[in-house]
Amino acid sequence: MANASLNFPPIEGVRWFNVAVLTLTPLIALYGILFIPFDRRTILFAIAYYLFSMIGITAGFHRLWSHRSYNASSPLQLFLMLGGTSSVQGSCYWWARGHRSHHRWTDTDKDPYNSSRGLVWTHIGWILFKSKLRSGPVDISDLKRDPLVQWTHRHYFPLAALFGYAIPALIPALWHDLWGGFCFSAALRLTIAHHCTFCINSIAHYFGSSPYDDVLSPRDHFLSAILTMGEGYHNFHHQYPQDFRNGYLWYQYDPTKWFIALCKHLGLATNLRTFPGNEIAKGALTMKLKHLKRIQDSLVWPPKDLPVVTWEDFQEESQKRPLILVSGFIHDVSDFVDQHPGGTSHLTMHSGKDMTASFFGGVYRHSNAAHNLMSMMRVGVLMGGGCPPSQTVPPSQVLYVARHEDDVPK
Repeated sequence: MANASLNFPPIEGVRWFNVAVLTLTPLIALYGILFIPFDRRTILFAIAYYLFSMIGITAGFHRLWSHRSYNASSPLQLFLMLGGTSSVQGSCYWWARGHRSHHRWTDTDKDPYNSSRGLVWTHIGWILFKSKLRSGPVDISDLKRDPLVQWTHRHYFPLAALFGYAIPALIPALWHDLWGGFCFSAALRLTIAHHCTFCINSIAHYFGSSPYDDVLSPRDHFLSAILTMGEGYHNFHHQYPQDFRNGYLWYQYDPTKWFIALCKHLGLATNLRTFPGNEIAKGALTMKLKHLKRIQDSLVWPPKDLPVVTWEDFQEESQKRPLILVSGFIHDVSDFVDQHPGGTSHLTMHSGKDMTASFFGGVYRHSNAAHNLMSMMRVGVLMGGGCPPSQTVPPSQVLYVARHEDDVPK
């Protein structure tokens, strides 16, 4: 998780217009909750208009104009542009330019919502305050040439007032609920839409997993996806930003992906861009291998620098403590004698012997757990890797010992 503490950059001033919008709007919503009766029609309309606003941001401002992840017909562009404008988050031109800087300069001071500045800054601080930070340069030539983007940028404030506040308030007036429309369809909808969208820049960089890359801060989290209509698979998105999907896997919650796919089916969207699945799989595999490497490094493994021991020294030392030879390695089984499932005699009576055959199936085909445990008991490597044939215990003899240990002469 990135640093979530308060780490604001030097502040140059306050964006009073943004403060007013982000303060008065939730206060109006709160007033409505406390004092305005709920009308079911208004609430249903508010939910529908909320989806209109959010899809305008996620499918429009973000995936279409910021990343060009698909091509949209003129009717779809107009629908998404008005939806995004109704969310009152700045013009599409301003929004997309800042978001492109965020992707190109992620987690640096040229990133307008640099995650290292803390959760509060990335969620709302950068919107409320002017700072010495400046967004890094990006190519926005296509946005400058787009007539719809430029027209809405020039007329942003009246359009935001109309689609953000007036229309959602006036439509419920058709069933005599003007104040309910103003408080719920306009103010409450905007408050929720604002903070759910802000979560893309804040909690989507702090909470969750990194299945495709762990160098930068973006994370994948189901809760973030719920709050942002599918934008919460942010780790994937920052690795493959031009992919029209955020939820790459079919079962991942990404309504925006489904909306764009539906638009393609209806002939409203074309050229849906996807990153090659083979390359996505490579990224996921790389992260899994890094995870396994961290687990591997946390475990204790058999010693590597073992002394090379002659057969004679092995025999001499095996008279003092139980030592057995398996696959050329000398193992000190002193601490395991009393724990051996087959009894102590299987180890003590074959001290100084090559037990490779019995260990690998002559008596019992040992499990991976047994192999791992035995490897931790290595104390040396036999010179030459083998032993004189006369000293090898034949499997038939070992089997006899295993079945008739009480008859073995002491």
